[in-house]
Amino acid sequence: MASHDDGHVKRVVALAEYIARKEGADVNVVVKAAELHDIARGQRNHALKGAEIARKLLAENPEFAEKVAHCIEAHSFSSGVKPKTIEAKVLSDADKLDAMGAVGIARAFIYSGENNRSLEDTVKHFEEKLLRLVSCLYTETAKEIARERHEFMLKFYNRLKKELEFAQISIQAEK
Repeated sequence: MASHDDGHVKRVVALAEYIARKEGADVNVVVKAAELHDIARGQRNHALKGAEIARKLLAENPEFAEKVAHCIEAHSFSSGVKPKTIEAKVLSDADKLDAMGAVGIARAFIYSGENNRSLEDTVKHFEEKLLRLVSCLYTETAKEIARERHEFMLKFYNRLKKELEFAQISIQAEK
């Protein structure tokens, strides 16, 4: 799926590496977890399934594998697994940052197209998830990056709502 393609993974890797360096996290763990974080995308509870796959792929180094697996299982907004390590917090933040700002808006509409989601349902997605991401970040570095992205996304959302409301008013006036 284009909304979770190699470009998404590369952006998450770059963000995760940058945040890891600024926050003093283990860069090797973070980068490997970022590279593998969506390996099970498309499967039910992709974060938990992805962690299982990572453990198998990295089995020659069980301690490293477990650190990477925890990052993967805790990265997802909806997995319900809380990150326990700075590395897991970094990956969670990097993935959320890629769902914010101009890139996040573009990805939301790509995802909607892939899943035949209406414009109104996409607006609901902004309300239920995207506009809440800023309050789910763990690291100070991610929070700094998120400020501008969130502000841009909020302006876009407000403009979109205004235009959709205008269209509704116009349609009702014609009746």
